[in-house]
Amino acid sequence: MLVLLPPSEGKAPSGRGTALKLESLSLPGLTEARRAVLDELAELCAGDEEKAREVLGLSEGLRGEIAKNTQLRSAGARPAGEIYTGVLYDALDLASLDTAAKRRAGRSLLVFSGLWGAVRVTDRIPSYRCSMGVRLPGLGALGAHWRTPMAAALPEAAGDGLVLDLRSSAYAGAWKPKGEVAGRTATVRVLHAPTRKVVSHFNKATKGRIVRSLLAAGAAPAGPAELVETLRDLGYEVEVQAPARAGTAWALDVLVNEVH
Repeated sequence: MLVLLPPSEGKAPSGRGTALKLESLSLPGLTEARRAVLDELAELCAGDEEKAREVLGLSEGLRGEIAKNTQLRSAGARPAGEIYTGVLYDALDLASLDTAAKRRAGRSLLVFSGLWGAVRVTDRIPSYRCSMGVRLPGLGALGAHWRTPMAAALPEAAGDGLVLDLRSSAYAGAWKPKGEVAGRTATVRVLHAPTRKVVSHFNKATKGRIVRSLLAAGAAPAGPAELVETLRDLGYEVEVQAPARAGTAWALDVLVNEVH
């Protein structure tokens, strides 16, 4: 099972240990594309601060994030699972999982990123600020920058098992499963059951809980149909829209009564 996650906008501080080793990150087919973004982002943030703030879409209160991006090669690196914070990652709470579940997380979780393309939660990275919606002056839109290298690297990472896609739309555009990979992909919406509306906060929190439940249970559904049964066994209320044609993803709605 491969689980595709969005990053968090906020990040924990970089560590004090060994600095980034770009070649050591998972999915080595993305290394050159990562280097291109890293170099341009660092150059942008070392120059005109106001221009960098505008390009990165940062409010005045987040101006300090620009300096962080100038130190990406020298700052201490931490496992990505510790760097990413926010609602989904708080609910996932990787640190409190038992040893076996943490090993499963390291094998199955893939976090998409405007800077790194995608990393596993065990990959050591520094704290940074660069969303997939950024358009860098030299490289252009990052979503488009990542499509070609992702198209080569991600099918191999997906293997022949289930792909559970929990990404937000901005990150989903960087790689769209196709063909037989799409046929074993499931996307998930979380709906407030009484209103059938998506609410951002509990959408993210519930997705974090879903991933935690699967990891803690040692669940290994072979495909979308098995995922539906597994989630129901774990206590989730799930409605399913099976694909109308081959080569398209399954759409799952998880219904939640309480908004929290």
